[in-house]
Amino acid sequence: MATVRLSFSPAPVHVRTARLVGVAVARRAGVREDLLDEVRLAIGEACTRAVALHRQYGLADPVLVEMSDGGSYAVRVVDRAPIEAGIGLTALPPDELANESLTDEALTTGVGFALLAGFVEDLQVRPVDEGVGTEVRMVWPVGH
Repeated sequence: MATVRLSFSPAPVHVRTARLVGVAVARRAGVREDLLDEVRLAIGEACTRAVALHRQYGLADPVLVEMSDGGSYAVRVVDRAPIEAGIGLTALPPDELANESLTDEALTTGVGFALLAGFVEDLQVRPVDEGVGTEVRMVWPVGH
């Protein structure tokens, strides 16, 4: 099993690099060609969400992306934002989602989860094991 780790400062410009590396590793791992657009979109969305949270909370900590290929292709995107922000809008009732006081960044993180859930079949979002933050884990099958 090979693991690729990538960390970058929370700047939107780095999301593109994470997507490119993620797709290259997915291709090498054996993810079917017809799933690569999904991989690209999902990694981009998860990284954009992490960057938005870091910027919203003024965090300079790097965003971590970890990709591994052991029977499947798994991608972890880790942010260091407070956990209530990381899980965020998925738990809010619809009337609170319509509240105009939500920031663009908060809205981005909530919409990000909705988009991810729409095109990643195996998606997990949970608190990190150590410290503060959220881990978004996405898995795709590989064909041998």
